Formats: sequence, C-alpha cells, structure tokens
Amino acid sequence: MRRDYLALFALLLAAPAVAGLLSSKHNLSVSGPGSVKAVTESQACVFCHAPHNASPSAPLWNRSNPGSSYTPYTSSTSKARTGQPTGSSLNCLSCHDGTIALGEVQSRSTRIAMSGGATTMPAGNGNLGTDLSDDHPVSIAYDAALVAAKGGELADPATLTGKVKLDGSGQLQCTSCHDPHDDSKGKFLVMPNQGAALCQTCHLKSGWSASSHKLSTASWNGAGSNPWPHTNDKTVAAGACENCHRPHTAGGKKWLLNHAAEENNCYSCHNGSVARHNIQAEIVGKPSIHGVARTTGIHDASEAATIASRHVECNDCHNPHASNAAAGTLPGALAGVRGITAAGTEIKPATSEFQLCFRCHADSSNKPAPRTTRQIVQNNTRLEFATTNPSHHAVLGPGRNSNVPSLLPPWTTASTVKCSDCHNNNAGPGAGGTGPKGPHGSTYASLLERQYLTADRGTESAANYALCYKCHSRTSILGDKSFKEHKKHIVDERTPCNACHDPHGVSGTQGNATNNSKLINFDTTINKPSSSGQLKFVSTGTNRGSCYLTCHGKNHNPLSY
Repeated sequence: MRRDYLALFALLLAAPAVAGLLSSKHNLSVSGPGSVKAVTESQACVFCHAPHNASPSAPLWNRSNPGSSYTPYTSSTSKARTGQPTGSSLNCLSCHDGTIALGEVQSRSTRIAMSGGATTMPAGNGNLGTDLSDDHPVSIAYDAALVAAKGGELADPATLTGKVKLDGSGQLQCTSCHDPHDDSKGKFLVMPNQGAALCQTCHLKSGWSASSHKLSTASWNGAGSNPWPHTNDKTVAAGACENCHRPHTAGGKKWLLNHAAEENNCYSCHNGSVARHNIQAEIVGKPSIHGVARTTGIHDASEAATIASRHVECNDCHNPHASNAAAGTLPGALAGVRGITAAGTEIKPATSEFQLCFRCHADSSNKPAPRTTRQIVQNNTRLEFATTNPSHHAVLGPGRNSNVPSLLPPWTTASTVKCSDCHNNNAGPGAGGTGPKGPHGSTYASLLERQYLTADRGTESAANYALCYKCHSRTSILGDKSFKEHKKHIVDERTPCNACHDPHGVSGTQGNATNNSKLINFDTTINKPSSSGQLKFVSTGTNRGSCYLTCHGKNHNPLSY
C-alpha cells in the first residue's frame, strides 16, 4: 500500500502543476506553507486522492461526499438552471463547505491530525458554508440554450476550450475557473484576472468594451478606505468587473456585488477617492437629493422600465457596464439605460434624457404629491410635456408659443431643453460651478440647478428667480416686453412666477388653448376665484388676455391686458 502511494505521488510530481501545489495552501502536509497543515503527515496528495479505496468520484477522490443540502445562487436575471452541486464542485465542497474535517480521508481508518487543533476549514473566505447564494453559480448546464437566453452576453460554449473549460457533461464547475494544483496566478485561478480577463472569457456585457469601468486608468488616491480590498488592484481598468463584483462571499447576493447596499458599490470609487467627482457628497450632503439610501434590495435589474415600487438606485439611471465619458445628446454616463417614450412605451436603450426621467416621473405609481397646489392637478410629466398640450416647456419638442421675446441666446422658440437644464447640481457646470453634472443633489428644492422662489410675497432679484433668468432675460421680463404688467406683479406686488405659470406644462386632456396657453395654471393658495366665482385666464391674442381671479385682495373680474 505504501508503495502504491509513493508511485502515485511520484507520478503526480512529474507534472509541473503539482510542483506548484507543494508551495500552495492546498499542500496540507506537514511541509505545507500555510497555517493549516498536518502535524506529521508528509504526503500532500492524500488529502484529496488515493490509488485505492477512493470514492466513486473522479479523479481517485479520497474524500466523502459532503451530503449537504446547499442553497444555490439565484437572481431575477439569471437564466441558468441552478441546483445542487455536482462533479468536481461537490469534490471541492468536501473541504470548502466546512462540514467535513480536513484530515478525514477514505483511505485512512483514523483522521489525519492537523496542527493547531484545526479540524474543518477555518472561518474566512475559503469557507463557503452550505449557503452558496453569495457565490458564482456552479454545476450549471452551459449550453446554447443558456447563451440564447442571455441575449448574446455569454460566450459560445464551443469557445471554452482554453484555460476555462466545461466538464465532460458540459457543466460549468469550480474547476472551470480554479486549478487546485496551481496557485501561480493567485486564488488558484486558471488564468490571471487582470482587467477581468477571466470573467470576460464567458461574460460579454453589452457596451463593456467602450465603458469607463473597463478603460479608466484612474487609481485610488489613498483617501478613505481601499476601494478594492479583495483584489489589491491599482486602477479601475485593472479591477474591471471586480471593482463592483465579488465571485465568492459577496456582500450583495443578487448579482454578486461587493456590498449589500447598492449605492455603496458606487461610492467605493465615486466618493472622490478614485473618480474625479465626489458623487457621494452630493447625495449625502444636500437637502434635495435622489435618495438612493432610502431603500435597499427593492431595485431589481429585471423590473419593468416603469417603476412599480417607488425607489431610486444608481443603477436606475446609470448602466455600469456601458457608462462612458462620451459627450452628446445623451451623455455617455447614461449609455445603455432603459427609458419610457413620449407615447408611454419602453425603449432600450434610451435615446433621450427625458425617456430616462419618465421611468419614475411619468406613469409610475406612488409618486410624491406636487409641490404646488394647482388649479389643474397633473403629476405625470409625460402628460405635462406632451407637444399636443395647450402649452408646455419644450422638452419633447418646441413650445407652442412662437412669440417669446424674453428668450436669451442661443435659445429660440424652435429650441428644445433637457430635464437637466433645470434639475441639476447647484454647484455643477450648468450653474457655473466645478461640481459634478447631474441631479444627484442640490441645495434647492426639487433638485433645481438654481434658485426658484415659489412662496408668495418674495422679493424679486436675479438670485431669487435665477432658474427663470437662466433662459429668460430679466431685462425683458421687467421691461414688460411680453406682458405689460410683469414688473408690477413680480416687483411691486411680489408675486412669484410660480403663482401663475406651471413650469412643466398643462396636459391637453385637462386644459385648453384659451385658458392655459403661456403655461397658465394658477397656484390656488395664492389665486382665488373672482367676485363672480371664476378662476381663469382667457387668451384674446398675442400678448393679450383677461384674468378672472382675486389675488392679494384685488378683484380681477376681469382685468384685461
């Protein structure tokens, strides 16, 4: 028997890979370099293999089947048929699930004694336990049906003939990524994973080749916590997939994210320590924000484009696999995201910024109530901006009014605007600052880029109505170029723009061109019915109209202009 072991050991030693095994943690013999090793056992191979009395599992397996019931990985976007581990994965788990003593082998009648009193796999990343829901799925049929189900984002199984291989039954196993006899690449990987080369052997994410997360050479500046503690990578490009994902013992089980709280996977770099701008400070430090921390675990990558359960996460607006630094009508930071069209249908990828905003701010449920109590109440921005409306801000198309003398260059009545022209960072480039672009956070309510007072009796100034004056000339407005009593209302009576004008628009299903042109939709906390019980504006032509209302104690019944 001893000669048989020596013959097997000599045969295995002839392979260069086994020579590497002896210097790795998988050498559990007394000569092993790790902290977990035998007290006296000198044979390295015996902990896994035996020439006789082996289990039915290949290759000459010397350990018992764990016999455990495992919780496999699952997610809403996984198309693989996951079940209980089989084949070489089950062999690996005979140590790595922590249920069987390391020295318990079938060829010995007594357990091999381990130093330090160790029995099973010590606690740590190597001890996967029986809950594999935070680990990359194994023992799955990797076939043409799976590739088709993933829509081209998985490599053809026929190409997996190099370092990454399927087992004899066409299943992906632990040994597809790990070589237990060779630790020269680290973590017993079959190939280095620098730049996610190993991950990308199978995973072919749409948009990845041009994405910033693949190409960026940004590195950690040393501030705060190391963003890549489990990889020790030096740049974003080097970490690639593992900047956000962890194939074993992942903090966020769905999609194997490093952290359970979705936003923390982004904050690791977007806190000013790696990425150029500190997005975390915008969201955490300002009173008006997209509140990504308010929910955890609600966002789902497979959810419909129209949000059913109210939440917002970074991934609702940004696709980390496609996001890039390109400029254009739709900036690269929004590349590859889904949206809702002006007609209310899903589009992927979105081609306009408003389509992304419509995911939450159009037909979704549980939207917050409007900040202004309007005569005509509408909380669906898709309907507010419709080009068939009696009036609308020019988001979906040019506005209805061809006579707007207050517009500042380069704006004209043929122009269109983006949601982010008004809703943006108050310290970003649009406001003349150096902060990051985008509606992550603002000091002004409703995530406005500039101040826009809506309370009655406010003092008119360039600062107090800065949002309006970004596009509309203050000189023209106060010079009464479009309405002869603008100055009287805004300066003398201290009536806010918001008292008469609804900045999004008035839905054509509710308003009409006679009463609701020029964005007229009264704030009913300021404007009350006239002495005849009427509350309305009547358009009588270009720059002409009549008002029926009571405001600041003055009865308009009507007053005509």
